[in-house]
Amino acid sequence: MRSPLPSPSRRRLLAGLAALAVLPVAACSGVQGGKDAAGGNYPTRAVQFTVPFAPGGSGDLISRAIGKAAEKPLGQSVVVTNKPGANGAVGGKEVLASAPDGYNIALLVKSLFAITPLAVQDPTAIQPDKMTILTTLTQEDYVLVVNAASPYQTLEDLLKAPSLRYATTGVGTGAQLSQALLFKAANVKATDVPFDGGAPAATALLGKQVDVLSGSLAETMPQIKAGKFRPLAIFSEKRSSYLPDVPTAPEKGFDVVVDQRRFIVAPTGLPDAVAKKLTDSFAEARKDAAYDKFLKDNYMERWEVSDQEARQHLTDAAKEYADLSKKFGLTFGSGK
Repeated sequence: MRSPLPSPSRRRLLAGLAALAVLPVAACSGVQGGKDAAGGNYPTRAVQFTVPFAPGGSGDLISRAIGKAAEKPLGQSVVVTNKPGANGAVGGKEVLASAPDGYNIALLVKSLFAITPLAVQDPTAIQPDKMTILTTLTQEDYVLVVNAASPYQTLEDLLKAPSLRYATTGVGTGAQLSQALLFKAANVKATDVPFDGGAPAATALLGKQVDVLSGSLAETMPQIKAGKFRPLAIFSEKRSSYLPDVPTAPEKGFDVVVDQRRFIVAPTGLPDAVAKKLTDSFAEARKDAAYDKFLKDNYMERWEVSDQEARQHLTDAAKEYADLSKKFGLTFGSGK
């Protein structure tokens, strides 16, 4: 005798019990990941990594290196996209305005918070308390270089020029501040020529479109070693181990010390487990042997501090650079 069909209510109960029975299996898949806002295992797709600078510069190079190293611990691809503009503000604002789900992160730099506000009045500027700092990465000094065919053999020669055109990586950047402070202190008539990153700025110097450039070691050392750039001074407190024969700006009587620091951010409001997954993945990535080799090959120093220490450094640097600008009577954008 055939069993009677179950009633609608009984069918719903059986379906519910069947669904409950498979939950442990689903829960066991991806136990190494965090939980996203919807309660799923994170990450389940590629993470989009915005680099708000032109390809080929320091920001681009470090992002691709750390992104590649993070893929294994993260368990997903990290896709790097370049969106240059306004010293990182354009791409940074876009990412920080996105959903806090862990799938959109960005590289940002110290100069955006410590120098750009001196040059640009932006009511929508990114505020440090409106971002999640996932990891800190590098500290890089700026070196002043000229084309090897330039008549300027020393810093003293350069500062005797009647006028100069200097390349920067944009308005409100360390490249601009270091040179502007130097030329102001030396009473040299100089005009800044901004570019969207270190690579195009270096290309301009190679093409003799400008007279001088302050760039990171990663952006300038290949050309220095190739004999195409001549280093004149480095904007640091002590000489670089990579350029031991190049004097510091303070050695030459100019109290101008400027560096760049890079870190990765995400929107505020990330679920705790997602934030931890990202933070832990980048912590593992920083131990990667290939990443370590990249840093050494590109003349980058590690800057690996806590979130709190990073925020304090940004605050302190903003005051320091504001005081320096006031001391030298510097007005950004004037080129004088």
